[in-house]
Amino acid sequence: MLSPKYAFITAFLKGEEAKSVTPEHIDKMTAVSNLQDALAVIRETDVGSYLEESLVKVFDDLDKHLWHYLSQRIRYITSFKLIPKDVLKLCRAYVVKYDILNIKAALQGIATGKKASMVPVGIIHDNGLVDELSATENLDEIIQLLVKSRLRDYVPALEQYKTDGGVKSTFVLQAKLDSQYYESMLSVSRTISDGHVLARIIGIAIDLTNLEIVMRSLIDGTKADISEYTIAGGYMLTGQGIKNLSSSELAEVPTKLWDTPYQDIAKEVLSSYEMTKNISAVSEVIDKHKFRLTKELLATRILSSLVVAWYLIIKEIEIRNLRLVLKSIIDGISVQEIKNYLVF
Repeated sequence: MLSPKYAFITAFLKGEEAKSVTPEHIDKMTAVSNLQDALAVIRETDVGSYLEESLVKVFDDLDKHLWHYLSQRIRYITSFKLIPKDVLKLCRAYVVKYDILNIKAALQGIATGKKASMVPVGIIHDNGLVDELSATENLDEIIQLLVKSRLRDYVPALEQYKTDGGVKSTFVLQAKLDSQYYESMLSVSRTISDGHVLARIIGIAIDLTNLEIVMRSLIDGTKADISEYTIAGGYMLTGQGIKNLSSSELAEVPTKLWDTPYQDIAKEVLSSYEMTKNISAVSEVIDKHKFRLTKELLATRILSSLVVAWYLIIKEIEIRNLRLVLKSIIDGISVQEIKNYLVF
């Protein structure tokens, strides 16, 4: 018999979902020209209420508040005594993606000699060590922080990087960190309710991440050794399939994906890039389709551990969209100009 805890967390998170920023809110925000009017549009939402109580004058302040809001929501959910163990396990595993983001920022800071800017979300942050991570000067210091934060699974990639060195290895290391994260999530999927659905979502995310890597490499001409930068464990794109894609011309990619659900995505990427000649079109299109495919699998899930995954994704998209819209308003840029970068 299903635990009543699933009914509780489903009811709570679906109620919270109803208080999120919607496409209709974004449309109304396109009609305003200053920050305060924009915030007034979302006053009745949960994040809008949070921001209303904060002193926000410049984008950096706003950015910090948005990330702190996300961190607060995650802590709030995991604090419930009635939360199912599966939900708690999935939530804790999921947010490590922000630790990976911060580790990458720290590596960039070491490479440039500049203090890295951190996102205030994740295990390292919750352990009060994010400022130390930002100030690290070498890989040994990062490794020590990972051990303190019980993120030992990510240490081997850093240890290997210590012997590799070089700019190329920086990108290889980032791929290895991402690969370990997906491997950890797949491991969690084998131990929770509806884990098969989560495994499929992760596989699709890996496929689309690899497709993005391949198409970007074909555009910028760095397709050699692409296998070093791609991630294992995809849903439909095998290592051989990725190799075939990376050895083709950009225009041939959609055709080579004829037997996958990614053919139309590749066509849209190609069309968008040909129209804009901007490599960011690759990420823009693929991010939208990652969300669409995830939504199809998760949005209607109830009484399941996956309700927390869907809620976290909604919150991430909400933060992403608000950062883009509010930054454009503060900078005096028409919101219409950035609409293609928004995800719904």
